[in-house]
Formats: sequence, C-alpha cells, structure tokens
Amino acid sequence: MKRLGTAFVVFAWAFATPVCAQAPAAPPAADRAATEATISKLNAYVELLNRTLRASESLSRYASWVNMKSGPTGKERLVYGLYSLYDVRDEIAKAKTAIPAAPAMPELDAAMPAYIAAYEALAPIVAEADGYYERQDYKDDKFAEAKTLHARLAPAGAAFLAERAKVDALFSVEKSKADLAELGMIEQAEGKKARWHVSNVMIRARQVVDLFPSMEKPVVAMPGFEAAVLSYAAAVKEMDAYGAQNPNSFFVFESQPRSFLGKLREFRDKLQKSKGDARKGAGRDLTWLVNDYNMMVSTSRNATQFAK
Repeated sequence: MKRLGTAFVVFAWAFATPVCAQAPAAPPAADRAATEATISKLNAYVELLNRTLRASESLSRYASWVNMKSGPTGKERLVYGLYSLYDVRDEIAKAKTAIPAAPAMPELDAAMPAYIAAYEALAPIVAEADGYYERQDYKDDKFAEAKTLHARLAPAGAAFLAERAKVDALFSVEKSKADLAELGMIEQAEGKKARWHVSNVMIRARQVVDLFPSMEKPVVAMPGFEAAVLSYAAAVKEMDAYGAQNPNSFFVFESQPRSFLGKLREFRDKLQKSKGDARKGAGRDLTWLVNDYNMMVSTSRNATQFAK
C-alpha cells in the first residue's frame, strides 16, 4: 500500500488458525473442517505475502532517493541503495502447493502464479542492485551501472507492485469471508467471550484499513469509510464492556483498539474536511495509523492467553 508521497506504507497480513475450545456447543465437524481448510490455504498465501513484502519496502527505499521515471543521475546528495530481500523459497513452495488445494478460490488461485513470477523476476535484480550500492561501486563507475540497473529494476518493480496490488485485493475478499466463518465458529464453540471479541475487533479494524487512501486512490469514499469506522467503534465498545466485566481478559492488547479508534476518528475528521482527499493533509497520518494497526496484529495473537 502506498503512502501519499515517495514511499510506501505497508502492513502485514495476519491469519490465526483457530483453536477449537472444549465446549458443549462445538460447531459441526464438517463446518470446522471446511473453515480450517480455508484458513490453512490462506495461511500458506499470507506467509508468502508477508515475507515478500520486503520487496515493496526495498522499492520504497530506492524510490525515496531516485526518480523512478528518469533513474539515478549521479548528482543525488544521498544514496540509500535498497534493502536486501529474504529467502522465500519455502514460502513459494508452500504457496504453489496451496494453489490447487481445496477449497477453490478461483480468482485468487489464478492470480498467485503471476505474483510469484513477478517476484522471481524482480528478486535477482534487487539483489544485484543491493550489492552494487552496498559496495559503493557507483563511486568508481560514475553511476554507469546504476543507470543500467535502473532500466531493468523500474519495469520489474512496477510489474511486481501491480501484481501485488491485485493479489492483495483478492486476498482481502477471501480473508474477509474466512474471518467471518471463523468468528461464527468461535461463537458456536465458546460464546462471545475474550477470543471472540479480539477476533471481532481485528476483523472490523481490517475493514477500515482496507479503505485507507493510497497513491493510486488518494480520495476516500467517505460514506463507506464512515460506516467501517462506526462498525469498528461498536466492536471496540463491546470489547471494552466485556473487559470491564471480566478483568484481565486481554493481555497487553486491551488498550490498543480504543487508542487506534481515537486516531482513526481524528483521521476521519481530517478527511471529511477535505471531502475525502488525503492529499490535503490527512495522508501524513497514515504511517502512524498503519504502524498502530500492525502492532495490534502482533499483540492480538496472544491477547487471550490469560483469559478465563
């Protein structure tokens, strides 16, 4: 996801495999198996998406000091280079295995091979460019190789980001459906207790984040955004009420959703003043909002470990 500027704001996907509680109202085995199969498949995809997010970050670093249209000139005051990428061979193998696996997700399954191919085309160029800038070869060749590398890096990077945007959108659709199925399964098994509230809050938070402005879509459709914020606000209020009646239900996590909500409302108010156009000031808040959301993703995984 791009920030309104020269860099990208990125957030990680999260997907937790449900732990079915011992309860008399346990969901039917068939429903549980179907939900867990969906989550298993999406987990394979999300592991690849999260690890290959490093490529987006590397391109963002490069774009912070290089004009992506014209390339490096040799007159840049600061040369930051790129970020090295992670070894994702295992994640690619798991994703390729997941593509034909049940349940079928036709559009997402069809998009994953193109995403993998785009990443595999980009990765060696990034590695080559990273080595070039890390060694500071440009100091001796007067940026000759930098210009040659850019001619390959820019189109490969653009192709990767286009495939990434496509896969992110399709994954979001499938994940939303799976999230709701999992939420229903938790309610059947346990009722609306601590784990249900954490899952509900994170689903609603994600729905808001998915509507954040980007470089490609800097103007937010305010009615939908407002509705998503209100839905998230209701989930947070419900979680807080449960926490008040059941102390120590949410380890570390408890204050984060309401803090995020406060910042979201400030962001929404700025967007309303500019008729949804984040380029008129509100876009500066995105980095902090996404950082807070990512922290919630991380802490939500263990939020209910001490709940009774």
